[in-house]
Amino acid sequence: MREYRKIPRNRKARIERRLNPEKRWSDQPSPMLSGRNISYEMSEKAEAITCGGIGAIHQMVQKIGLTGEIDRRLELLQVHLPYHESDHALNLCYNVLVGGKCLEDIELRRQDATFLKALGAQRIPDPTTSGDYTRRFKHPAQVETLMDCINVSRQVVWKHSRRAPFKSALIDVDGTLAPTYGECKQGMEYSYKGVWGYHPLIVSLANTGEVLTLVVKRPANAVSHEGAAERIDDAIALVTPHSERICLRGDTDFYLTGQFDRWSDQVDFVFGTDAQQNWSGSPKALKSRPGSA
Repeated sequence: MREYRKIPRNRKARIERRLNPEKRWSDQPSPMLSGRNISYEMSEKAEAITCGGIGAIHQMVQKIGLTGEIDRRLELLQVHLPYHESDHALNLCYNVLVGGKCLEDIELRRQDATFLKALGAQRIPDPTTSGDYTRRFKHPAQVETLMDCINVSRQVVWKHSRRAPFKSALIDVDGTLAPTYGECKQGMEYSYKGVWGYHPLIVSLANTGEVLTLVVKRPANAVSHEGAAERIDDAIALVTPHSERICLRGDTDFYLTGQFDRWSDQVDFVFGTDAQQNWSGSPKALKSRPGSA
């Protein structure tokens, strides 16, 4: 292992010497890009991969039990010829993880023998098969089951992490516009910005940047707080066993006064609120007004 570490270290040192900003150059008689003869060799043994960490990530996924959790709880396929539910779900995730932007990019991974070897797979689903898999999620409960599988495995990671339990867990809630170029997708609408697409709700853990829960299929004209209370409750229940203190954060759209009494018994929260006339002025002036607290 020590020898392997020397290789990138030495390469870095060599490039730093070549790019040394303190080197004084004289007037050069010819362009820097002078060109040279290049010999190309093709080896039968050496194979390269642009996403070298994908194998380690898949080993982690197996170790925390996510693969088994998905196959055990998510029932979308009647037969497994040849793929299981976890194969489809992870194939979609890994496509995004290595830089894929759409389902068609999966074909690049299918044609990469080194990528397949890193996952220990003879083959992976093609874009058409992956698209068919996504359309099998016909009920919100099926999406929630997949999220539950991820959250069960997420807690395994937290138990073995040096950063958990969290002394103070910060849960952020916000909506985000997701534009799409599709024209016939169900549930699409125009947002107030004139963007054609969806408006998913995202509840995340600011400490680690993890998405704890979300509502995906909301039209772009949906208000930000639609369905937020239920998802916030789910996030609180997920994080509570692993944190000494929880604080909710959100903008004015999540100033849900009907939930404050219930939330105040469990967590702290910081939400923005629209300015009102009777609240204007300095804090000292507000305190001196009759009936102010």
